[in-house]
Amino acid sequence: MLALSATSMRILGIDPGLRITGFGVIEVLDTKLSYVTSGVIKTASAKKVEAGETEKEALPERLKVILEGLFEVIDTYQPTQVAIEKVFVNVNPQSTLLLGQARGAAISAAVIRQLTVAEYTALQVKQSVVGNGHAQKEQVQEMVKRLLKLPANPSPDSADALACAICHAHGGQGLGALATAGFRVKKGRLI
Repeated sequence: MLALSATSMRILGIDPGLRITGFGVIEVLDTKLSYVTSGVIKTASAKKVEAGETEKEALPERLKVILEGLFEVIDTYQPTQVAIEKVFVNVNPQSTLLLGQARGAAISAAVIRQLTVAEYTALQVKQSVVGNGHAQKEQVQEMVKRLLKLPANPSPDSADALACAICHAHGGQGLGALATAGFRVKKGRLI
């Protein structure tokens, strides 16, 4: 078990996915961000696709892998808060529903471990970390590397999870100070 000082906060960022769920843990001391760990939780279907096999793993088994994987991360690194990316409505409603179920498993893991959960849109996360709500994945990876002083870019899924944690550390406002009170998001834009 890892001990935290009274003034520090440890944040677990989660980028939910049915095949690959990214996670990243950072520690915040005053305004200083420190990298703790990051990685991905791959369901068997992701491993099969990588090996060139067909994807046949049932949804309940995938959700179980995500839930158990996040339990292990939470139990090992003892975050005090969780930040997770909200699902955006996709062109394919079936994909959106499946992603929502993976997100539900991730939120359940945090809530079962009695952690508070904050939710952020991809626009908020990118605005907070890069300063541009429409930044490309490579830009997010590069800024995460710079902000956390990493030796190399993290994988895209890990970078998204770490970016979510950084967004939360910045109070959801971040470097770009995206004030969303009184605005709505429509097609990825504030109106």
